[in-house]
Amino acid sequence: MNNKYFDVHAPVFWPATVLIIAFIAITIIVGEPMENIFDQIQVFITDKTGWLFIISVNAFIVFCFYLGFSKFGNIKLGGKNAETEFSTSAWFAMLFSAGMGIGLLFWGVAEPVSHYSKPPYGEPFSVASAERAMNLTFLHWGFHAWAIYAIVALALAFFTYNRKLPLTIRSIFYPILGDRIHGWIGDVIDVMAVLATLFGLATSLGFGVQQVNGGLSYLFGIPVSTTIQVLLITGITIVATFSVFSGIDKGVKFLSEWNVRIAAIMLIFVLIVGPTLFIFRSLIQNLGNYINQIIQVSTWTEAYRDNGWQGSWTIFYWAWWVSWSPFVGMFIARVSRGRTIREFIFGVLLVPALLTFVWLTAMGGSAIFMDMQNEGHQLAKDIVADESTALFVFLHEFPLRTIGSAVGVLLVISFFVTSSDSGSLVIDSITAGGKLDAPVGQRIFWAISEGAVAAVLLIGGGLSALQTAAITTGLPFLVVLLIMMYSLYKGLQNEYARNEALKKDLDKKSYEKNLAQIVQKNIQKNKSK
Repeated sequence: MNNKYFDVHAPVFWPATVLIIAFIAITIIVGEPMENIFDQIQVFITDKTGWLFIISVNAFIVFCFYLGFSKFGNIKLGGKNAETEFSTSAWFAMLFSAGMGIGLLFWGVAEPVSHYSKPPYGEPFSVASAERAMNLTFLHWGFHAWAIYAIVALALAFFTYNRKLPLTIRSIFYPILGDRIHGWIGDVIDVMAVLATLFGLATSLGFGVQQVNGGLSYLFGIPVSTTIQVLLITGITIVATFSVFSGIDKGVKFLSEWNVRIAAIMLIFVLIVGPTLFIFRSLIQNLGNYINQIIQVSTWTEAYRDNGWQGSWTIFYWAWWVSWSPFVGMFIARVSRGRTIREFIFGVLLVPALLTFVWLTAMGGSAIFMDMQNEGHQLAKDIVADESTALFVFLHEFPLRTIGSAVGVLLVISFFVTSSDSGSLVIDSITAGGKLDAPVGQRIFWAISEGAVAAVLLIGGGLSALQTAAITTGLPFLVVLLIMMYSLYKGLQNEYARNEALKKDLDKKSYEKNLAQIVQKNIQKNKSK
């Protein structure tokens, strides 16, 4: 289908569209029983495949560090003469906004306090549970999460800019499949990527709109309900469709930078007004505990004491990040041309993770500290009672609480719009066969689809449905990522060998040229004598 509004790759666009519509229709028709179905699916997947998620995500982070320190580190994305399109600060801002923004606002306070008050093991509300809470939260939002993004983003950037293939997931498998990536196998890969991206985004948007509803309830007494949340999704999606017109260079970049600036202001406010000394001291301790225990915590599988905690938290997060990886990976790839692989790996892996650790310590760590000063632990109980209002319950403890909460709501909305915009651009590119500038009407279609799926998930089961959507689409795409890792390695090997051959050829030509010049000079000297 080709016109001024749509320019699609039919074998990807139509199967993905039909499957999404079928999901929406079935969820609406089945109605309330879908919540129980979602619960059963989630429990089955986490129980049977949780070990696979854990070992795979650890493999991803090992592979990233290997690439960063390996002989491939000096390879530049786009070739040796490629120039960077964005400044380093703008690059980091877009990485952070696309990869974590809306989720950190929702879980930045709620998750650490939840682990502290309802730990997987040990005594709740204790010093040990507080330390464990921060360690587990760092695990879920730290290097492992960004390793998943880094692999997908690097693979996409390399095969697009260095091998001149379309910016789509199928291109990554060229070293394995060759020209077959342009056939039905490539179509299946891209359809899986579209579904994973859409449901991963819908999960985040669902969390975000729950938080907006919670903030508006706190500020204006608007009731917290699914109806209100669906109306909010509709309104914010409409705003996002207007932003889509601006594209990545203006709208997304502008919003990403402003998101980070406003989040930085909120962070600085908490640092100054909150328990400042505790935040700095605990950040050092939290980082030390995280690095010291990273192998133990990241390989824990609840094998000896399975109470379902890990399935609801760690496995959900790994599946969520995997389902987000086509979206975040493609977005990062689009803004990373001109970076060396070493710069890319450590830029994507370390800087956003360290900023995330500061945020989690300032927000979640401060909430735990403030609760520990209260024998009744009322603050923690209020936060855990409704995760969507956790940020606002926390900000209520500070001066200018109404202004702080209003800024929080606006920030969540802004991150919502950024995620929807970025996701629309990415899915649009995949369903258009890798084109970077498909018609705007197509982007609007996907922005509306993201909002529709998020709304249906909220109607069909709320938080449980959101988690199940991420886990269900994350599982098949996890297998794709494992194969992708091998394909990327083969591609980099070929690139390195080709560069070395060119270098030797140039050295040989240079040597022959210098030798000819020396011979010529000697001939001239002999003639002059």
